[in-house]
Amino acid sequence: MPIRRALLSVSDKSDLLPFARALIARGVTLLSTGGTAKALAAAGIPVTPVETVTQFPEGLDGRVKTLHPAIHAGLLALRDNPEHTAFLAKHHFHPIDLVCINLYPFQQTIADPNVSYETAIENIDIGGPAMLRAAAKNHRFVTVLTSPSQYDRVIQEMDAPEPATEQRPERKRGGSPRPPDTLPETRAELAAAAFARTAEYDAAIASYLSRRAPTAFPSVLDLRYTKLDQLRYGENPHQEAALYRDPASTGQTIPNATQLHGKQLSYNNINDAAAALEVVKALARLSGGTALQSRDSAAVVIKHTNPCGGAVASTTHEAIGAAIAGDPLAAYGGILACSTPIDLAAAKVIADPKNFLEVIVAPSFSDDALALLRERWTQVRLLAVGSRLPSSARKLDYKSIPGGMLVQDRDSGWPGRSAAGSAAPIWHHAAGPKPSDAQLHAAQILETLCRFVTSNAIVLGGSGSPNRTDSATRLYGLGSGQVDRVSACRLAIEKAGPLARGSIAVGDAFFPFPDGPQLLINAGVSMIVHPGGSKRDQETLDLCQTHGVTCMTTGVRHFRH
Repeated sequence: MPIRRALLSVSDKSDLLPFARALIARGVTLLSTGGTAKALAAAGIPVTPVETVTQFPEGLDGRVKTLHPAIHAGLLALRDNPEHTAFLAKHHFHPIDLVCINLYPFQQTIADPNVSYETAIENIDIGGPAMLRAAAKNHRFVTVLTSPSQYDRVIQEMDAPEPATEQRPERKRGGSPRPPDTLPETRAELAAAAFARTAEYDAAIASYLSRRAPTAFPSVLDLRYTKLDQLRYGENPHQEAALYRDPASTGQTIPNATQLHGKQLSYNNINDAAAALEVVKALARLSGGTALQSRDSAAVVIKHTNPCGGAVASTTHEAIGAAIAGDPLAAYGGILACSTPIDLAAAKVIADPKNFLEVIVAPSFSDDALALLRERWTQVRLLAVGSRLPSSARKLDYKSIPGGMLVQDRDSGWPGRSAAGSAAPIWHHAAGPKPSDAQLHAAQILETLCRFVTSNAIVLGGSGSPNRTDSATRLYGLGSGQVDRVSACRLAIEKAGPLARGSIAVGDAFFPFPDGPQLLINAGVSMIVHPGGSKRDQETLDLCQTHGVTCMTTGVRHFRH
């Protein structure tokens, strides 16, 4: 199909001028809108403003300019349909053979955590998607471009001889000149890309608006995610898998991260890295910061989505060292996340010959730290998630089940508050000696870690430990994913070993019987923290009182399945 008239309307003006000049050089007439027309005219490129075509001025602060029959008839008319061509002639409309449009930068706009609702709304493109869809629908006759990365291909195809087929011989450029054109298969491919782009764009808008809706649980749940990567396989080699991204997501997430080194992330890498990142963000908030900006450094090592080590310390390298020390056996082959940038001192701790990690996640890496880690491991995945604050919109968790979907608020409340952030009962000193401020702070860190452990869950930890010079508050041992709370206590004690004596124990739910607390007390814990609420709570409280063990009840359960 010959290309005689093209409409250019772009927000991203990368390579616009060379592309426009290439079209002019091939005899194509250019139509354009607003800022794009001004940019072309300022560069001395002949351009026809769309209002000249529509015979109607741009209005409503640019909201209405291409929404006109002169534009859409030119895009949608079937060139081989006599009724369509007669309609164009009757109304003095002309075909538009090529459309080059990239949309208002809605996704970039909402990535700014301080963007106003009004600014976000004004960056919703209306005419652009309408023209893209019209051109893509009529791709048998219209070439549609949505990215500067497509410009060179189209120009080169305009100049190339048309390949021969059984139905048509090769048509050369020499002799009788042929108008520049594109191949049918190219137009179909570009049309598919255009529909994919408008779908992604609409998904971002729908996601943004739904998060601001009065209710988080609409009567119809419509989730739209865009494919980011085809993975080698899923949780197991016989399962296929892909990674999708929420187009409205902002801030520090694994899909938004920049991979600085290493081989492709696997399904399990991504799942564990996402879990690790959520833990350190929660610990960073607890340590006096917001998201990954805190006074102290938080580090966690994840294995099978459970924190097998976690710590908060005054320096990055201390936090990482203490997190790995939580369970060096389990940490081998694990995923490490840190709330503060990885400097050379931290990289030296990570690169210790005893350590082996699959993924390292941090806001950033210093150049010397990056060089050391790249030299230490050729395939370790290094992910920089930046320090941009996440969206403050309400966060939900989705869990698919056969035939449906479960949706709930994310369990992201601070210790002493519920998951939704509303005030909850303050931790209650229920039995034993009054805790010190240092004990309470350590218990809050451990309670935050316990929130991310698969139920039934018990974690043991504390501040400082023998043979260590730092004063990090860290995890000593955990019992996770058990079908009874007593077994979770046994595992946590076994993992902690001698460090259990004097430690703080935190449970994700109440103790239905005092048998679990008895095991903890026999191991030498000095403090037990749990939600409370069992009919037999008093038996646990009496046990703690008798043995001089502090017992705190939080009033907030943290099941995780």
